[in-house]
Amino acid sequence: MSRLGILFMRLLAHLPLAWTRALGWCLGWFLYLVVASRCRVVRVNLALCFPQWSERRRRALVPRVFVRVAQAWLDRGWLWHGKPELTRRRLALAGAVDELAGSAPTVIFAPHFVGMDAGWTALTQQLPRQFTTIYTNQANKVLDAWILESRRRFGAGRLFGRIDGVKTIVAALREGAPLYLLPDMNFGPEESIFVPFYGVPAATVPSLSRFARLGRAKVVPVVTRLTPQGYEVRVLPAWNDFPSADAARDTALMNQRLQGYIDAMPDQYYWVHKRFKTRPAGMPRVY
Repeated sequence: MSRLGILFMRLLAHLPLAWTRALGWCLGWFLYLVVASRCRVVRVNLALCFPQWSERRRRALVPRVFVRVAQAWLDRGWLWHGKPELTRRRLALAGAVDELAGSAPTVIFAPHFVGMDAGWTALTQQLPRQFTTIYTNQANKVLDAWILESRRRFGAGRLFGRIDGVKTIVAALREGAPLYLLPDMNFGPEESIFVPFYGVPAATVPSLSRFARLGRAKVVPVVTRLTPQGYEVRVLPAWNDFPSADAARDTALMNQRLQGYIDAMPDQYYWVHKRFKTRPAGMPRVY
């Protein structure tokens, strides 16, 4: 089944983008209607993060979230198997791109919007630097090999496994390889700290602050937006006040600024993730 799924994704690479997005719309609505448990996760996340919204507004956003997740997943067909010129044409790199020029140690803050793989593809295809990121191996070996090969498609990108350790990652960072980091998820209580996310305590790994400090690196946000033409990969100016000597302060600031990015396109954030699964002692579970 895994090999058939990969074949299907390869075939999608040859379809017009409008067709792929239409398939994603159908798949998203199907998942919304069928996967009730994950729908509840999205509803709970939205209720916690947007209590000021009406119930009707929050409910209207739920199917749109599933549609965006499905569209972005099917887009991996052309991201990973389309002709290079097609991929480049559909990925618009914009904003403060000069922040990624040169060889200065750089940590890229890449939040979990649905276009996170498109952002990585755009950077590795269109910029000359060797980018790195952290990869979690998949249990399915066929899918694992496919994802690894696809994310190494352009450039000399390096994917670190969690077993590589912090020292190896920091060494590459100091040598000038930008680290594409996605720290805004709940990775469990180990090494996490609780900081506000939309006013709710959220277990958050302070890795953005830690890597920036250890690598003596600047932090450059990259926010990827799904558009009718493909994706806009916007590079934002480096944060001047980051990192500090206080990892908790830095991580809270990261979440605060992330909220601003989400508010601009709430349907494209990865709300299907159980962001509040880990709770402070004494607080009730929410899912």
